[in-house]
Amino acid sequence: MSEDVAADGVAGTGVPEDAPEVDVADLPGGAEAALEALLMVAEGPVPAERLAAVVGLPADDVRALLAALAAEYRGETGGRPRGFELREGAAGWRIYSARAQHDVVARLVRDGQTARLSQAALETLAVIAYRQPVTRGQVSAVRGVNVDGVVRTLLARGLVAEVGQDPLTGAALFGTTSEFLDRMGWTSLDELPPLAPHLPGLDALEDLGAER
Repeated sequence: MSEDVAADGVAGTGVPEDAPEVDVADLPGGAEAALEALLMVAEGPVPAERLAAVVGLPADDVRALLAALAAEYRGETGGRPRGFELREGAAGWRIYSARAQHDVVARLVRDGQTARLSQAALETLAVIAYRQPVTRGQVSAVRGVNVDGVVRTLLARGLVAEVGQDPLTGAALFGTTSEFLDRMGWTSLDELPPLAPHLPGLDALEDLGAER
Protein backbone atom coordinates (compact mmCIF):
# COMPACT_ATOMS: atom_id res chain seq x y z
CA MET A 1 0.00 0.00 0.00
CA SER A 2 1.50 3.34 -1.00
CA GLU A 3 1.83 6.23 1.42
CA ASP A 4 -0.64 8.24 -0.67
CA VAL A 5 -3.28 5.55 -0.40
CA ALA A 6 -2.62 5.11 3.31
CA ALA A 7 -2.88 8.82 3.98
CA ASP A 8 -6.12 9.16 1.99
CA GLY A 9 -7.66 6.19 3.71
CA VAL A 10 -6.72 7.43 7.17
CA ALA A 11 -7.50 11.12 6.89
CA GLY A 12 -10.37 11.10 4.41
CA THR A 13 -13.89 9.77 4.56
CA GLY A 14 -12.94 6.24 3.54
CA VAL A 15 -10.71 4.07 1.42
CA PRO A 16 -10.36 5.53 -2.12
CA GLU A 17 -12.42 3.72 -4.71
CA ASP A 18 -9.37 3.09 -6.89
CA ALA A 19 -7.28 1.69 -4.03
CA PRO A 20 -5.80 -1.69 -4.98
CA GLU A 21 -7.06 -4.81 -3.23
CA VAL A 22 -4.42 -5.87 -0.73
CA ASP A 23 -4.36 -8.80 1.65
CA VAL A 24 -2.28 -7.46 4.53
CA ALA A 25 -1.49 -11.02 5.59
CA ASP A 26 0.64 -11.32 2.44
CA LEU A 27 2.69 -8.20 3.21
CA PRO A 28 6.06 -8.42 4.99
CA GLY A 29 5.29 -8.33 8.69
CA GLY A 30 1.59 -8.98 8.15
CA ALA A 31 -1.22 -6.90 9.58
CA GLU A 32 0.94 -5.61 12.42
CA ALA A 33 3.44 -4.06 10.02
CA ALA A 34 0.60 -2.62 7.93
CA LEU A 35 -0.85 -0.91 11.01
CA GLU A 36 2.57 0.44 11.94
CA ALA A 37 3.00 1.88 8.45
CA LEU A 38 -0.39 3.59 8.62
CA LEU A 39 0.29 5.09 12.03
CA MET A 40 3.67 6.38 10.85
CA VAL A 41 2.18 8.35 7.93
CA ALA A 42 -0.95 9.53 9.74
CA GLU A 43 -0.88 13.21 10.69
CA GLY A 44 -2.90 12.68 13.85
CA PRO A 45 -4.68 10.06 15.96
CA VAL A 46 -6.53 7.39 13.96
CA PRO A 47 -9.63 5.55 15.23
CA ALA A 48 -9.42 1.76 15.22
CA GLU A 49 -12.46 1.66 12.93
CA ARG A 50 -10.65 3.73 10.28
CA LEU A 51 -7.57 1.53 10.48
CA ALA A 52 -9.78 -1.54 10.19
CA ALA A 53 -11.40 -0.17 7.04
CA VAL A 54 -8.01 0.47 5.45
CA VAL A 55 -6.49 -2.94 6.22
CA GLY A 56 -9.69 -4.86 5.58
CA LEU A 57 -9.96 -6.51 9.00
CA PRO A 58 -12.69 -6.51 11.68
CA ALA A 59 -12.40 -3.60 14.07
CA ASP A 60 -12.18 -5.88 17.12
CA ASP A 61 -9.25 -7.73 15.54
CA VAL A 62 -7.50 -4.43 14.84
CA ARG A 63 -8.02 -3.27 18.43
CA ALA A 64 -6.47 -6.50 19.68
CA LEU A 65 -3.49 -6.08 17.33
CA LEU A 66 -2.99 -2.48 18.45
CA ALA A 67 -3.10 -3.48 22.12
CA ALA A 68 -0.55 -6.23 21.43
CA LEU A 69 1.73 -3.79 19.60
CA ALA A 70 1.47 -1.32 22.50
CA ALA A 71 2.47 -4.06 24.95
CA GLU A 72 5.36 -5.10 22.70
CA TYR A 73 6.67 -1.54 22.53
CA ARG A 74 6.54 -1.32 26.34
CA GLY A 75 8.74 -4.43 26.56
CA GLU A 76 6.03 -6.58 28.10
CA THR A 77 6.52 -9.46 25.66
CA GLY A 78 10.18 -10.12 26.36
CA GLY A 79 11.90 -7.54 24.15
CA ARG A 80 13.42 -4.25 25.22
CA PRO A 81 11.19 -1.23 25.84
CA ARG A 82 11.16 0.99 22.76
CA GLY A 83 11.84 4.70 22.62
CA PHE A 84 8.30 5.18 21.35
CA GLU A 85 4.92 3.97 22.51
CA LEU A 86 1.50 3.40 21.04
CA ARG A 87 -1.39 4.95 22.96
CA GLU A 88 -5.12 5.35 22.42
CA GLY A 89 -6.47 8.83 23.02
CA ALA A 90 -9.87 10.45 22.67
CA ALA A 91 -9.54 10.69 18.87
CA GLY A 92 -7.81 7.37 18.21
CA TRP A 93 -4.44 5.62 18.23
CA ARG A 94 -1.14 7.41 17.79
CA ILE A 95 2.58 6.75 18.16
CA TYR A 96 4.35 8.99 20.69
CA SER A 97 7.86 9.23 22.04
CA ALA A 98 8.07 7.20 25.25
CA ARG A 99 7.40 9.11 28.45
CA ALA A 100 10.55 7.65 29.99
CA GLN A 101 12.58 9.35 27.25
CA HIS A 102 11.19 12.82 27.95
CA ASP A 103 14.43 14.33 29.25
CA VAL A 104 16.58 13.19 26.34
CA VAL A 105 13.94 14.21 23.79
CA ALA A 106 13.72 17.63 25.43
CA ARG A 107 17.43 18.18 24.74
CA LEU A 108 16.75 17.92 21.02
CA VAL A 109 13.63 20.07 20.83
CA ARG A 110 14.34 22.67 23.52
CA ASP A 111 16.64 24.86 21.42
CA GLY A 112 14.80 26.74 18.73
CA GLN A 113 11.41 25.31 19.68
CA THR A 114 9.20 28.10 18.31
CA ALA A 115 5.96 26.18 18.68
CA ARG A 116 6.27 25.81 22.43
CA LEU A 117 3.40 27.31 24.42
CA SER A 118 4.25 30.27 26.63
CA GLN A 119 3.77 30.15 30.38
CA ALA A 120 0.75 32.43 29.98
CA ALA A 121 -0.77 30.04 27.44
CA LEU A 122 -0.15 27.03 29.68
CA GLU A 123 -1.76 28.76 32.65
CA THR A 124 -4.77 29.81 30.58
CA LEU A 125 -5.11 26.30 29.16
CA ALA A 126 -5.06 24.87 32.69
CA VAL A 127 -7.86 27.20 33.85
CA ILE A 128 -9.99 26.29 30.82
CA ALA A 129 -9.31 22.57 31.29
CA TYR A 130 -10.35 22.55 34.94
CA ARG A 131 -13.22 25.04 34.82
CA GLN A 132 -14.79 24.41 31.42
CA PRO A 133 -17.08 25.58 30.02
CA VAL A 134 -15.75 29.01 30.88
CA THR A 135 -15.76 32.50 29.34
CA ARG A 136 -12.72 34.61 28.56
CA GLY A 137 -13.76 37.01 31.31
CA GLN A 138 -13.88 34.24 33.87
CA VAL A 139 -10.43 33.02 32.84
CA SER A 140 -9.13 36.60 33.05
CA ALA A 141 -10.58 36.87 36.56
CA VAL A 142 -8.67 33.76 37.65
CA ARG A 143 -5.40 34.85 36.08
CA GLY A 144 -5.71 38.56 36.83
CA VAL A 145 -4.80 39.59 33.27
CA ASN A 146 -6.51 39.92 29.90
CA VAL A 147 -6.36 36.58 28.09
CA ASP A 148 -7.87 37.46 24.70
CA GLY A 149 -4.61 37.03 22.79
CA VAL A 150 -3.70 33.83 24.61
CA VAL A 151 -7.12 32.31 23.95
CA ARG A 152 -6.71 33.11 20.24
CA THR A 153 -3.40 31.24 20.30
CA LEU A 154 -5.00 28.21 21.95
CA LEU A 155 -7.85 28.30 19.42
CA ALA A 156 -5.34 28.41 16.55
CA ARG A 157 -3.49 25.43 18.00
CA GLY A 158 -6.74 23.46 18.21
CA LEU A 159 -6.34 22.95 21.97
CA VAL A 160 -9.55 24.78 22.90
CA ALA A 161 -12.78 25.54 21.06
CA GLU A 162 -16.01 27.45 21.53
CA VAL A 163 -18.54 25.10 23.09
CA GLY A 164 -21.54 27.39 23.53
CA GLN A 165 -22.70 30.71 24.96
CA ASP A 166 -23.21 31.86 28.51
CA PRO A 167 -27.01 32.03 28.97
CA LEU A 168 -26.77 35.22 31.05
CA THR A 169 -24.17 37.30 29.20
CA GLY A 170 -24.13 35.74 25.73
CA ALA A 171 -20.34 35.47 25.99
CA ALA A 172 -18.63 32.57 24.24
CA LEU A 173 -17.86 29.56 26.41
CA PHE A 174 -14.64 27.66 25.87
CA GLY A 175 -13.57 24.09 26.54
CA THR A 176 -10.70 21.81 25.64
CA THR A 177 -10.69 19.63 22.53
CA SER A 178 -9.84 16.04 21.66
CA GLU A 179 -6.52 17.39 20.35
CA PHE A 180 -5.74 18.57 23.90
CA LEU A 181 -6.52 15.11 25.26
CA ASP A 182 -4.38 13.44 22.60
CA ARG A 183 -1.45 15.76 23.29
CA MET A 184 -1.69 14.84 26.96
CA GLY A 185 -2.09 11.14 26.17
CA TRP A 186 -5.46 10.96 27.91
CA THR A 187 -8.78 9.47 26.84
CA SER A 188 -11.02 11.76 28.92
CA LEU A 189 -10.94 14.75 31.26
CA ASP A 190 -11.36 12.34 34.15
CA GLU A 191 -7.59 11.84 33.91
CA LEU A 192 -6.85 15.46 34.84
CA PRO A 193 -4.73 15.57 38.01
CA PRO A 194 -6.79 16.62 41.08
CA LEU A 195 -5.84 20.30 41.06
CA ALA A 196 -9.29 21.83 40.57
CA PRO A 197 -9.82 22.64 44.28
CA HIS A 198 -6.94 25.12 44.02
CA LEU A 199 -8.83 27.20 41.45
CA PRO A 200 -11.68 29.54 42.41
CA GLY A 201 -15.18 28.21 41.84
CA LEU A 202 -17.06 29.76 38.93
CA ASP A 203 -19.90 30.74 41.23
CA ALA A 204 -17.48 33.21 42.86
CA LEU A 205 -16.53 34.64 39.46
CA GLU A 206 -19.95 35.53 38.11
CA ASP A 207 -19.57 39.24 38.84
CA LEU A 208 -15.86 39.37 37.99
CA GLY A 209 -16.01 37.17 34.92
CA ALA A 210 -18.84 38.68 32.88
CA GLU A 211 -17.72 39.58 29.36
CA ARG A 212 -17.80 43.27 28.54
